[in-house]
Amino acid sequence: MKNIKHTLGRFLKATVLASAAAVGSVQAQEKPVEITYLLPAPANAIAFAPLMLAQHKNYYADAGLQVKFVSVKGGADVGKQLGAGNGQLGGALGDTPIILRQNGIPVKGVALLGGKALHQLVTRADRHIDNPADLKGKTITVMSYQDTSFFATLAVLAKGGLTREDANVQAAGPTGIWQLVANGNADGMVGAPEMGAVAEEAGTELKWQSTGDFFPGMAQAVLASEDMIKQNPEVIRKFVAATLKSLAEVRDDPEAAAKAYIEAQPAYKGREELVSKVMAYYAKNVYPGQKVLGQFNPERVSALQEFYLQQGIIDKKLDVNDVFTNEFVQ
Repeated sequence: MKNIKHTLGRFLKATVLASAAAVGSVQAQEKPVEITYLLPAPANAIAFAPLMLAQHKNYYADAGLQVKFVSVKGGADVGKQLGAGNGQLGGALGDTPIILRQNGIPVKGVALLGGKALHQLVTRADRHIDNPADLKGKTITVMSYQDTSFFATLAVLAKGGLTREDANVQAAGPTGIWQLVANGNADGMVGAPEMGAVAEEAGTELKWQSTGDFFPGMAQAVLASEDMIKQNPEVIRKFVAATLKSLAEVRDDPEAAAKAYIEAQPAYKGREELVSKVMAYYAKNVYPGQKVLGQFNPERVSALQEFYLQQGIIDKKLDVNDVFTNEFVQ
């Protein structure tokens, strides 16, 4: 009887182990969920470092996701494409849904990548621009008229009592935005920190001011359509968790993140100083300021909407719950 029990025990143990191995094998063979993430600018913009590093370090793959990054023409275009079903997730400023939902485009922010404003007002030192009112008659470059840098520019101008007609706002693309400033054909730009850093790398002396000094603008956000939120919440949750893990690493150790980023984007080899400078700037001036990493602050969203409404950039103030959700941020 002892031998029978012993043999039976060994058999049951072997069966359990075999079953566990079989389940593991099936799980390993499960296909990852394919998603398209729309970027508002070329993928090699350092602003997208948390995304590219999450991809490089297999954080998305480990979450069962296969992410394809596709660049479109600015943050507003990202939202429009998502609303039309031409992608599952995308990136733009946290401000973007405020503007797009005015026009019936059903997108929301599902994660905010930092507690401070992304966009910087970067001006040539020799043009002596000290405040928004000094932008009157000046030439300012932005990425595109569909990009949220354009709407941020309108907000900065409004803070100085100016309108678009009071300045020459040029949509110059990802290269022209800084080149026109560097060669003196523009007085300044409103864009991501790396745009100013590249102009400085070209030898231009610049003055930096966060657009957050003039109005309660926000950092980049991950956006999703209402349909995506309803139909695939778990996919969003996994993507957001992987992205925030990467974002925290950049915030906490920008020097290490810069080295890893150059591995992920070898086109930056030889420009280590630039990458390190930009990563450190993001870590200090864009990513901090959230009680919980990734969460939207309802008071900030409400204040920003009020500012946009007062300046005539939007026609009505929406319920903040229509603009963002924190349900995917833990």
